[in-house]
Amino acid sequence: MKTAFITGATSGIGKATAELFAKNNIRLILCGRRADRLDKLQEILSDFTEVTTLEFDVSKRDEVKSAIESLPENFKNIDILINNAGNAHGLSTIQDGDIDDWDAMLDINVKGLLYVSKAIIPNMINNNSGFIVNIGSIAGKDVYKNGNVYCASKFAVNALNKSMRLDLNEYNIRVSAIHPGLVQTEFSEVRFKGDTQRAKKVYTGFKALQAEDIADIINFVVTRPYHVNIEDLVVYPTAQASATMVRKS
Repeated sequence: MKTAFITGATSGIGKATAELFAKNNIRLILCGRRADRLDKLQEILSDFTEVTTLEFDVSKRDEVKSAIESLPENFKNIDILINNAGNAHGLSTIQDGDIDDWDAMLDINVKGLLYVSKAIIPNMINNNSGFIVNIGSIAGKDVYKNGNVYCASKFAVNALNKSMRLDLNEYNIRVSAIHPGLVQTEFSEVRFKGDTQRAKKVYTGFKALQAEDIADIINFVVTRPYHVNIEDLVVYPTAQASATMVRKS
């Protein structure tokens, strides 16, 4: 049985991936900051597979280290790492941006990915196998107005993915990035700080990608024969042609 470690597992893409992996008999380590959601997800998915949870903040280096060190023995051998935790805060020009928002995005989207990866990669190297999937964004491929620091953080994910692929090649470790366009999750609600009406408008007038669509792609990527590595994958809803072009009714 394979073991998968999923960050940002309490909602959106992370939750949908956990649900799909559970049905495919993959042992799960679910990570997040909301203990109540982790507990509920563990209760539901334990009917399908072995599940443990870790409550920590990926942006806190000490929390990451101690959480991963605390894993039960039968969960320590991690085969698949899904670096999914990430966020966007605000949509301001560079001159009007909130520095706290900048810090939050860089701390979670970049440093969080690094902290978790740093803790898990050594075991993969020892095993001479493993799969790291980094969840990026089209914002890491195509800059848009007022996206500045969020785009920069996702460009960093894109660069780190390529660097990981080079650095870990000699250890037989597969590395992949998935860059979605507009996915209808809590993403916009977080970006707009709980303004649900503004968040809804982002997805009005077209069919956005759903978290389950991305989970299905992640599952496809990690279940290819081991000699196959889908390194870089961009996915849009049909109505979206670029970061800034969406056909709405």
